[in-house]
Amino acid sequence: VLGEDCLWRREPLPDHVLAALTRAFVLPASAEKEAVHVSLTVTVHRDTVGGRRDMAVSLEEALRCPEQRLNATQRVRELYSQASAFGDQRNAVAEDDLTESGEWLVDGERTARPFDWFKLRVGPVTVAATARYGAGRTAEEQAAVVTDVLKGVGFVAAAVDRRGSLDGADGKADGDE
Repeated sequence: VLGEDCLWRREPLPDHVLAALTRAFVLPASAEKEAVHVSLTVTVHRDTVGGRRDMAVSLEEALRCPEQRLNATQRVRELYSQASAFGDQRNAVAEDDLTESGEWLVDGERTARPFDWFKLRVGPVTVAATARYGAGRTAEEQAAVVTDVLKGVGFVAAAVDRRGSLDGADGKADGDE
């Protein structure tokens, strides 16, 4: 949860969230290239309205906190956000999608590195991923990571959508067509 002080912290799940699961992945450092850190979080809200609110709050956080402290030694800044609804046809599965890019900084290091964040919503479920790039990665390597992260988020969102269809849901929620 992003606090009023713009510091991210872990807190118990709010009442409107049924479950959340985060997994971290690392593309290891090699030669003169530092590691790439990726995280993926799936959150299940009580209802679609809860998922929509989560997406809206996520979009507002970059405006409220243009610089955010991730932990005691890392922060992101100069965040640029873009939101698209299902009707915008930017993706084939999610009702909403957010993309955010900026800079990732580690205290004591002089160079900022790229930071990307992606979030999709399918009904009451949100799927989010971040990518923090280590120094020494080329633009092509960063683009490959972005492609892989977007594929992963898309695969998870498609699985959620497919599961909803199997459970008798008709796919998109009312008002999300």
